[in-house]
Amino acid sequence: MRILIADDDPVSLHILQARLAQWSYEVIACTDGNEAFRAFQTKDAPRLAILDWMMPSRNGVEVCRDIRALAQEDYIYIILLTAKDRKEDLLAALEAGADDYLTKPYDPAELKARLRTGRRILDLQAELITARDALHIRATRDALTGLWNRGAIQEILDRELARSYREGHVLSLGMADLDHFKRINDTYGHAAGDAVLREATKRLEQTLRIYDSLGRYGGEEFLVVLPGCDAATVPAVAERLRTSVGEEPFLLREGPLRVTISLGVASLCPGHAEQTPRSRADLTATHDALVRAADMALYQAKQEGRNRAVISTMSLPLLQR
Repeated sequence: MRILIADDDPVSLHILQARLAQWSYEVIACTDGNEAFRAFQTKDAPRLAILDWMMPSRNGVEVCRDIRALAQEDYIYIILLTAKDRKEDLLAALEAGADDYLTKPYDPAELKARLRTGRRILDLQAELITARDALHIRATRDALTGLWNRGAIQEILDRELARSYREGHVLSLGMADLDHFKRINDTYGHAAGDAVLREATKRLEQTLRIYDSLGRYGGEEFLVVLPGCDAATVPAVAERLRTSVGEEPFLLREGPLRVTISLGVASLCPGHAEQTPRSRADLTATHDALVRAADMALYQAKQEGRNRAVISTMSLPLLQR
């Protein structure tokens, strides 16, 4: 494990560095507080630190305080070394953000044990972050396709709606549906249906811009949030999405299968309304109207024979700022 040590006394620094290397630590040595603080601002900064209290430019307590002010997610466990042994000094170090405190001359065995404690705490934090991230993925991602799930894609739509109102930008919403998907499940089985959903997801994602968002709305339906996509560009975007799915057959275990998709797209455009939304209810009403318009356009695409994109003629006004 990597550890940063900071001490302006070259002899003390050398002894500590040699001892830590003996204990299999990868050591980064600094000779003053400014150098130490800069090291903690780099990518992949050490998670363990031993700082001397008395250093030029920035003392150990100041480094502690400045590190905590960064509010980094990856916690840095700090042990302060000093000749100071008064109770008020200990309290000052802990209040500044130090995790532990050793007075000089320190017992090497005690330092080794306290470092082991620090490592256990850092390992526990890493496990908690991993568990939190896993829970977040489970809460926001569709288990089969890895796309945003229904709740998450609707939250993204709400955020983009709010941004559209704030900045006066156009926002388009696409609703897509795999054609005759039930027939695929009935003919080839649900495993083949799952494979089709995953492949369709891959093709749609490759077509979108990095700031677009794609979510599984339910079953074989997808919701596509397209910020800044206006009436002039919507038809081309919708056609790219359609052809990305239908142009080449899906290579399933059962053999090649042609799959097509129908799309309905609605846009939120600058209009002549008198005021910006004043409440969450205003945004919710616009959200529902946009989804409804895209859904109606999708229904029209299906009625007209599927494997096509229909752009809604419904003009939803974007309220003025």
